[in-house]
Amino acid sequence: MRTDANVVHLKAAPEQKQTSAAGRLPVALISVRDKAAQQLRLALQTLFDNADDSLFEIADRATSNAEQNAFFEAMRDLRMKRRGIERSFLQQVFESFSKLNQYEIGKPAPQEASFESLALVQNDELEESVAIDTMVAKVMSRASQPLSHLTTRMNVLVSKKLDDKNTPLGPQQLCQYFLEACRSLGVEIKVKLIILKLFERYVLTDLEQLYAESNQVLVAANVLPELQSAQPRRSSRPATSGNSLSRSGAEFSEPSSYVDSGVQEAFGSLQALLSELRGSALPARNLPSDAIPISSNDLMRLLSHLQSRAPLQVDEFDLQGQLEQLLHRVSTRSGKSRVVGEVDEDVINLVSMLFEFILDDRTLPDSFKALIGRLQIPVLKVAVLDKTFFSRGSHPARRLLNEIASAAMGWADQDEVQRDSLYQKIEQIVARLLNDFVDDPAIFSELLADFLAFTGDERRRSELLEQRTRDAEEGRARAEMARQEVEHALNQRLLGKTLPEVVVRLLQEAWSKVLLLTCLKHGTQSEQWQAALATMDDLIWSVAPHEDLESRAQLLELVPSLLKNLREGLVSAAFDPFSTSDFFTRLEALHVQTLQQLNQPTKPAPAGELLDHSDTAAEQKLELPPREDIANEAASQAMVEVNEEIVLLAPGETREHEPEINLDDNDEALTQVDNLRVGSWVEFQEDEEHKLRCKLAAVIKPTGKYIFVNRTGMKVLEKTRMGLAIEFRRDAIRLLNDALLFDRALESVIGNLRSLKNNNGR
Repeated sequence: MRTDANVVHLKAAPEQKQTSAAGRLPVALISVRDKAAQQLRLALQTLFDNADDSLFEIADRATSNAEQNAFFEAMRDLRMKRRGIERSFLQQVFESFSKLNQYEIGKPAPQEASFESLALVQNDELEESVAIDTMVAKVMSRASQPLSHLTTRMNVLVSKKLDDKNTPLGPQQLCQYFLEACRSLGVEIKVKLIILKLFERYVLTDLEQLYAESNQVLVAANVLPELQSAQPRRSSRPATSGNSLSRSGAEFSEPSSYVDSGVQEAFGSLQALLSELRGSALPARNLPSDAIPISSNDLMRLLSHLQSRAPLQVDEFDLQGQLEQLLHRVSTRSGKSRVVGEVDEDVINLVSMLFEFILDDRTLPDSFKALIGRLQIPVLKVAVLDKTFFSRGSHPARRLLNEIASAAMGWADQDEVQRDSLYQKIEQIVARLLNDFVDDPAIFSELLADFLAFTGDERRRSELLEQRTRDAEEGRARAEMARQEVEHALNQRLLGKTLPEVVVRLLQEAWSKVLLLTCLKHGTQSEQWQAALATMDDLIWSVAPHEDLESRAQLLELVPSLLKNLREGLVSAAFDPFSTSDFFTRLEALHVQTLQQLNQPTKPAPAGELLDHSDTAAEQKLELPPREDIANEAASQAMVEVNEEIVLLAPGETREHEPEINLDDNDEALTQVDNLRVGSWVEFQEDEEHKLRCKLAAVIKPTGKYIFVNRTGMKVLEKTRMGLAIEFRRDAIRLLNDALLFDRALESVIGNLRSLKNNNGR
């Protein structure tokens, strides 16, 4: 199973916020909550670790391909969504505790059920309801007293009135939490009922013990110590006896055959398939009449001998051929024909088929195939020792293979193996198994724990960098959208107009930054944005030709406030003060020139007499430079026509144009893009020799950008929706299957054997 499925990250534990309701819970109740959450988390993990085994057994007994596929689909769905289900379930537990000291005001009273409303309940919901009622009744029959005492003690500590039905840890509430967490599962009702039964088996079974321990915590805090509860019976799940679930999943009998007997039956089913195909699709066992099967212990010794001499290149190693040579030597020495027993030979064939799939798998990088291929003998030895290896998803050897494959998903073959910590770690694990594993499978558990700790550290680092990448891209997208808004505002006012060059530069180089900051801080619906646009409009109007006295008066009134608004805006945007000073000098010259034109006589006056005495007050009011300097400045002003759209880019940025291609909304390539989910791993064929493996980290909605990162969380690629569709159309992008490697291999082997069986029967 995936490691991350066993680690549930809760966003900000409620007690960490002083203002939250959980912060006001008594310390004893917080302890009850945390102990319960820990036990429930472990129980859920056990549930999901065993769900594969349960569904696999039922799928193997299916009477039709459609029914079997439904169970296999459910297995895949559970693997992909288990982490979300665990997180949602525990989050609901935390939230229910956080509401214990909150009054619910104005909540409508529940409507009484009527026959008409009951008649509208769907059959599936009715089956769900009946199943839950049955499960709750079983819990209440054995744990009603400790639950009642727990509810009574909690009522002493909280303001909300509780009963056994609405207490956060009551069986009714826990079932509802689980149902709500499983809403995302797209499974049929018969599969959902089986999952509910597993919830009863692995979670509800231990509630009596949970209630007893919670009561002890509250008694230790001196909460109603006089209430005496009977000691709970320790639950012991039967390992080998009892009835299994029915094929439909509608009958709720004990599924105890999911453990030892169930997995043995699953291996038996695989044996039966091999037996039926032997001599037709598979080679027959042509044994001498005096052949004596060797014991499994003798086989283990032969495999250990081969293990110590296995070459580094797995392509050069024929395990079955090497084993036959050893047996031939043993037979020659003893004078008796020695062969592998039929059961052990079936194990060898199955493991060989599994590794054929693994070594042909396109998802696994070639460099790691060589490493994992060297594990064939250790894995075979585990399978010989423990047949549950084929059916138990939580088997340490299976999990180790799956975790190695999952960690290697984003590894690129061009990475330097000598410096890559992941490659070195897996190389160490392979070396340890080849050197130290004889016949004690406990080494797999030890190495699995060590590898999970290693990958956990790597994952935390990559998730942190990935989050920073997402935050940076979202900020970049906001800035890009704001730049487009500013571009639109500038082009709307300037495009096609002839204006003084200083004004165009002022707006494009300086005032665009003011608009950008205003848009980012306040948005385009704010008063500040409208004020910044008004200042730009006033500036453009102030340098336009005016021929009437009314416009002169209006300009005289406008200029001081306009200059003030411009200066304040540029200061807020931290625009270069030297450039600002230059802009204002030239702008003031323009305004003076405009006022002179309004006031000049019909006959043009010499340049030195542009301003008469009546303009002195205006000149002083505008704080203009000396009259001669202004005249010279005004004379040097150039006019420019804005005939190209203004494009604003961040430093070092280039704006990619969307490919000129029109695809229908229902085009297969666009559908493939839309089906990409955040977290999906893909492989881009960059050229004939180079491939890029990366993960979709985010889809930035404002810009429609798809952001891809490598396994360290660093951004490596950015694509638009249309750009990705083009990559799909030219087959330059391939989705990587992130389902568990061993499970995919096993499904493939079973599918191939069944297909051979069906073809043989025709």
